[in-house]
Amino acid sequence: MIHVSWERPLHQRGSTAGLALAPGHLVVHERSTRLVSLDPVDGSVRWDAAVGTWPREVVIAGQRCLVIPQNTNQVLCLDLATGECVWSADVPCLTGHLAVAADVVLVGGWRGYTPLRALDLESGRSRWETGRRVHTVQPSAAGDGFLIGQPGDTTVRLIDRNHGRELFSWALPEPLAHHHDDAAFLGIDPDRFLVRCGDRVVAEIRSSVEQGREFLRAGHDLLAVAPEHAGGRLWLREPRGGYTVGDPTDGRVLGRIDLRKTLVDQVVPTGAGFLVAGSSGVLHHLDAEGRVVERLPVTRRFRALRSLSPTRQLLVTKGTLLATTLPAGLVAEAEATWPGAE
Repeated sequence: MIHVSWERPLHQRGSTAGLALAPGHLVVHERSTRLVSLDPVDGSVRWDAAVGTWPREVVIAGQRCLVIPQNTNQVLCLDLATGECVWSADVPCLTGHLAVAADVVLVGGWRGYTPLRALDLESGRSRWETGRRVHTVQPSAAGDGFLIGQPGDTTVRLIDRNHGRELFSWALPEPLAHHHDDAAFLGIDPDRFLVRCGDRVVAEIRSSVEQGREFLRAGHDLLAVAPEHAGGRLWLREPRGGYTVGDPTDGRVLGRIDLRKTLVDQVVPTGAGFLVAGSSGVLHHLDAEGRVVERLPVTRRFRALRSLSPTRQLLVTKGTLLATTLPAGLVAEAEATWPGAE
């Protein structure tokens, strides 16, 4: 059985969009309009701030916490240590997506409803804005700017963070998958990113190469979400409740895990394997070869799984946060390898 270290009721449905973690920090939206900073160790409250309803994004960037509530048409920037509002900036209705690169905050482009707008991280002043609405997947900080791309298009662009000008573009081997609220890009190295294309492909883009290349092709359809990088492997979620697992260095398919259960993000490494969470309220402990060795029922419906430390996890349930610790036997160090490619 897992041990519950602490539990906090949210008084609303748990949401990944209303959750942000950074080393030593945990911020969560709760009680309809409140954003709360909790100590990840014991769940105690550090600050409690009124921000508005159902954030589209909550992002921790250095000593700042940024949030886009759905009911105020504003971006709010809070001091991560105190919760005090440092600045607020008006944005158009239905502004979504939020990414930070160095001292620039990029918002907009969610589902094509608004232009892209760049804000100064320290002051909130507008640096630039596109002259028209833009439809892009979730932008990602990269080099001197942000990666963006329109769902269904075969091009990914890098735009300059200071002026919004295109710095580079890549042709993709297949159309960019239709990500909506989930991450689209996975950074492997500073100049190397992976992105989901088509139904089964992961493409690789590099800063020095104009053509994106097919990096991995799965044998089954994949969800339109970025790969996860955990425990030295790539994890590609499948729509019917499983993962295709790949090598992040050469794109080889290492195996497939077919749980046939609806899963939530993310994959959490343990010393002796990995944890994945089924939405129905069961943690699946996988050994280092991907076999299910134990199922741990928690009797709550899960929304997300996150790692707090090598031995502790955070579960977002239907209406609570749970900080848990695994039994000692499941976190013991173990050495094993994955089987060869299919």
